[in-house]
Order: sequence, then C-alpha cells, then structure tokens
Amino acid sequence: MKIRPLNDRLLVKRLAEEEKTAGGIIIPDSAKEKPAEGQVVAVGPGKVSDSGERVALQVKEGDLVLFSKYGGTDVKLDGEDFLIMREDDILGIME
Repeated sequence: MKIRPLNDRLLVKRLAEEEKTAGGIIIPDSAKEKPAEGQVVAVGPGKVSDSGERVALQVKEGDLVLFSKYGGTDVKLDGEDFLIMREDDILGIME
C-alpha cells in the first residue's frame, strides 16, 4: 500500500534504536524509549500560504530528521510502523 501525505505532512520511518548503552549495558525492551529520529519516506506538496500560493517543504525524501518526541501519528503500512507528521514537528535535519 502506498500513501501520499497531504499539504505540509510527511511520512517518516523511525530509525532503529540502540540495543546497548555506551558502557555496554543491554537495554531491555521495557526500558526503551521510542527514538525521536527518522528518515523521511514521503512528503506532501507543501503548505498553502494566505495568498493562495503553495510553499514547498524544507525537508525532502531521504532526509534524516530529528522530531518532537510526541509529534506525529503512528500508522502501520504493510506491517511496518511509520509516523505521519507536520513539518512543524520536525526539529532539524541531520547532516
């Protein structure tokens, strides 16, 4: 199934989280937090400004992004977990 985000929304796949700490301690599943990093899989056409013009998004497909911990809506597509979020929920693009 394919999905095309609308307006200023993005489809983001969370990056896998670390299984161990820097000191080598293995983190159990019950103690793990959802990562706030992901890769942009699809982007909408952009936001419509007050003047009626479409403003392109700053992020593009393939960008690695840092997003708000509680931002976005969890969705499951073809057995994989994704987030649909607004561009405003993106805190930065990782380079």
